[in-house]
Amino acid sequence: MHAVIKTGGKQYIVKPGDIIDIEKISGEPGEEVNFEEVLLVSADEEDVKVGSPVVESARVEGRIVRQKKGEKIVVFKFKRRKGYRKKAGHRQNLTSVEITSISA
Repeated sequence: MHAVIKTGGKQYIVKPGDIIDIEKISGEPGEEVNFEEVLLVSADEEDVKVGSPVVESARVEGRIVRQKKGEKIVVFKFKRRKGYRKKAGHRQNLTSVEITSISA
């Protein structure tokens, strides 16, 4: 069984047992989370439910594995011939979630 969920402004294809890194959500490791914005649910190739925009009464449940930071991204700005250079870095806060069940 597969599902497409929307969280943090992004869409993820998930199935039970997957561990995904999403934008940070509040909670401690071990807590349960529910994703209500389910855009698509598929049991197999023929049984596909597509929402408009979400599938009614569909739900994806998961468990927070850990809170972490993503890889560093280097932000470098400059203006040619002006001597202006600015270097900064950014690490996004992420939450690792293990998908436990998908219910349609």
